[in-house]
Amino acid sequence: MSLAYLKSAKRQFEYYKMLGEKAMEQTEDALLFHQVNEESNSIAIIVKHLWGNMLSRWTNLLTEDGEKPWRERDAEFEATIKTREELLQKWNEGWECLLDALNSVADDDLEKIIYIRNEGHTILEAINRQIAHYSYHVGQIVFIAKMMKNEDWKSLSIPRNKSNDYNTDKFAQEKGVRHFTDGEMKK
Repeated sequence: MSLAYLKSAKRQFEYYKMLGEKAMEQTEDALLFHQVNEESNSIAIIVKHLWGNMLSRWTNLLTEDGEKPWRERDAEFEATIKTREELLQKWNEGWECLLDALNSVADDDLEKIIYIRNEGHTILEAINRQIAHYSYHVGQIVFIAKMMKNEDWKSLSIPRNKSNDYNTDKFAQEKGVRHFTDGEMKK
């Protein structure tokens, strides 16, 4: 069961990574840095926050508190990323750290206690916490990108008014278990 959970968690993280990437691909460079107002975050700021959180939470997962002394969380919300290249470098660095850490977790590690801000979590709880956190922020990225693209937005799920077509296609296929890998759903 534990290995199945880890595999499922990795697929969930990879799915949210893919959604964020597909949203950013549709967004013009200048709009990655656009803030609707001073209290809102741009896509770049959200990416910077995810990057900081991922490096802090997943570096030395099994041996150090998930809130590292070197993390500067407040600075994550300052608009300092200036290019798409820098944004994608941080995005990929964060996800690589996360996935490398997950790959280091053994079957019998899920019930071990680790700490985030001195609060104990099983590794399973910590993974669930981060899936929820990252999906929340990826949802923000998708929402901002969709607002910016408006009628030019290409749906990342079932397009509006296309549910019946989608279901007809799905039910025409042979039943089977499908998994998300490498940016695509596979049977």
